[in-house]
Amino acid sequence: MKLIERFFENILWNSRFFVLLAVIFSMLGGMALFIVASMDIWGVVTHVAGVYINHLHPEDFHEEVVGGLIGAIDLYLMAIVMFIFGFGLYELFISDIDIAKESASSRILEIHSLDELKDKLAKVIVMVLIVSFFQRVLHTDYSGALEMLYFSVSILGLSVGLYFLHKGGNH
Repeated sequence: MKLIERFFENILWNSRFFVLLAVIFSMLGGMALFIVASMDIWGVVTHVAGVYINHLHPEDFHEEVVGGLIGAIDLYLMAIVMFIFGFGLYELFISDIDIAKESASSRILEIHSLDELKDKLAKVIVMVLIVSFFQRVLHTDYSGALEMLYFSVSILGLSVGLYFLHKGGNH
């Protein structure tokens, strides 16, 4: 009976290596998002260069440029979510990353518990939502005072949320 128990526990313990699939594909997804965001920025830069070389100034030019750059920031933040998730899963289920421990660099990718992973992910996801909100606000037309009031209340809500998010950390 002890042999069967040992065999089963060995299989159960080694099944944690399936987490490597999530780690690998999180890293690949993060890299893909970094590439797409970089290409988006390159597109904005070439668009701006083309406009200034041809001495044109199209309508809503600034909104297009800022919107494109904010969209790229949004993708970069989502890529960071994927990286934090991948590193966190690896450290929680597989092993500590020894190279990171030896390095004197930032400890942002160091995860010790599932709650710590969720907290780090939540903070970055909230930033993604705020950047997405800002991008949508750029392309919104306001036709009345009530819409401006809603806009200011939404900014106040985001500010209060960021305040409490920052206050809850180790600052």
